[in-house]
Amino acid sequence: MPGGRLTQQERQQIALGLADGLAYAEIARRLDRPTSTVTREVMRNGGPTSYRADLAHRATEHRTHRRRPAAPRGAEAPPQVHGRDPEAMREYEELFTTVLIGSGTPAMMARVLACLTLTDSGSLTAAELVQRLQVSPASISKAIAFLEGQGLVRRERDERRRERYVVDDDIWYQSMMATAEALLQIVVIARQGVGVLGPGTPAATRLENIARFLDFIRESTTRAAEQAREVLSTSSGATPPGSASAEATPSGSASADTPSV
Repeated sequence: MPGGRLTQQERQQIALGLADGLAYAEIARRLDRPTSTVTREVMRNGGPTSYRADLAHRATEHRTHRRRPAAPRGAEAPPQVHGRDPEAMREYEELFTTVLIGSGTPAMMARVLACLTLTDSGSLTAAELVQRLQVSPASISKAIAFLEGQGLVRRERDERRRERYVVDDDIWYQSMMATAEALLQIVVIARQGVGVLGPGTPAATRLENIARFLDFIRESTTRAAEQAREVLSTSSGATPPGSASAEATPSGSASADTPSV
């Protein structure tokens, strides 16, 4: 971490800042640390609602003791393009991975997804992922299977007939639709349970409420994903049909409150 490792006192200040509802940037400013350092620290140790300074400090000491030796120079990541700072990229990839883990993505799956997302091509082979992440082919295979099931990656063959794993601008749409489909399965099963348990019984009423709640979330998620996909796929010079900006305001000019995409 820039400026050395966080001290236990700094972690206590982070915990106090979270308890006071301060933003990560404000906590970082008070500690004279980068915001990314505070964000990574919190997300790595339970998130903003579960962070505890003492547990975080012990966990960090444990990770330090069991950390693997540095990879040999031959296994280093390829040079950065577009004038990017390699150290800044490493820090950001770690931060991105940590936030994915904090959102519920398993650690190896988060590492693979972050690695793919942060390449300009959005595409790597299994061998390239193994080299970049310094893990076994089996770990990559398991991670890809999980991410594919979530709709977050897809497979394709390149000109050399090698299988490549791809993320593109549509992955989050596909992931949301996969989530909606999973919710639908729960809705269907919950409503089947109403008939089994007997309509009007406490357990059946509970299941019906679960079904109604999740069905509403599913429909809202699907609708929002479709609308967002349409907006994001529209060229910057065009206006999506039916959007607020497609209509003239009373003064005949575009509304100042219309969000830009």
